[in-house]
Amino acid sequence: MPGSGREACPHKPSTLDRVSVRGLDYAVRRWGPADAPQLFLLHGWMDSSPTFQFVVDALHRDWQIIAPDWRGFGGSTWLGHSYWFPDYYADLEALLAHYAPEGTVRLVGHSMGAAVAGVYAGLRPGRVSQLVMMDFLGLKPPPDADSPMLLGKWLDAQAAAPRLPTHADHAAFVRRLRTVNPRLTPARADFLARHVGRAAADGRVEMACDPWHKVPSPFVYRIEDVMACWRRVCAPTLMLFADHGYVIERFGDDADELQRRLGCFADRRVVTIADAGHNLQHDQPERVAAALEDFLARA
Repeated sequence: MPGSGREACPHKPSTLDRVSVRGLDYAVRRWGPADAPQLFLLHGWMDSSPTFQFVVDALHRDWQIIAPDWRGFGGSTWLGHSYWFPDYYADLEALLAHYAPEGTVRLVGHSMGAAVAGVYAGLRPGRVSQLVMMDFLGLKPPPDADSPMLLGKWLDAQAAAPRLPTHADHAAFVRRLRTVNPRLTPARADFLARHVGRAAADGRVEMACDPWHKVPSPFVYRIEDVMACWRRVCAPTLMLFADHGYVIERFGDDADELQRRLGCFADRRVVTIADAGHNLQHDQPERVAAALEDFLARA
């Protein structure tokens, strides 16, 4: 299991809880004192909770940080078959009931985690006091996507178990991470390789993610459905964009669509992190931490 137990210095130490969530065994990473204000950090697709370590290290005030590995990622249960996105909303609700049974919560999500947090904040507007969405403002599906095509691709994928690429050893995985993201320092790439990867059955190294996440959804993504949820969000919302991230890549040449989506959030603030790609929590953790604490202090 990646990242079990306590982490070594110089990083802030974390512990792992094992929590039963809707019949699954969830790994939940926690940093900080148990009596500090709670902050839930929700990781993105093909990632896991250690992705936030560098931001946690850069935070100045005390927080009780709670970061689950979503089902099928990291140390949580892998299903070994298709995943359905609404399950993440229900998993989040169960996790909040476990760690914060009363009152409101602060949610910070990156990418897929932001997709979950943003919709959940609209479904349960009285439950979320502050919302942070990191480099996500919905998908932009290809215009030719339709139900028969997507259902057919999904059905074809059921014939054989999907596979993830593997790497010869830890050093090779580090090199791969730095090739994908040249902004990663050697030390950060080494940390991530050790904590978001795992040894495959043949001794090689792979991402600690269920390969079934690679099977595309059989359903057409409809941004109007997502926006209807966003319009119900009452919480002050911070949009953290990366200047070389997915939001700018998808909507940088479509200002009207960008504003249409941002306009769903009644109380929003937008901060762009310079010299950062989609994984801004890796590229500029100090700037991300500063923006988070500045926003959270406005409660």
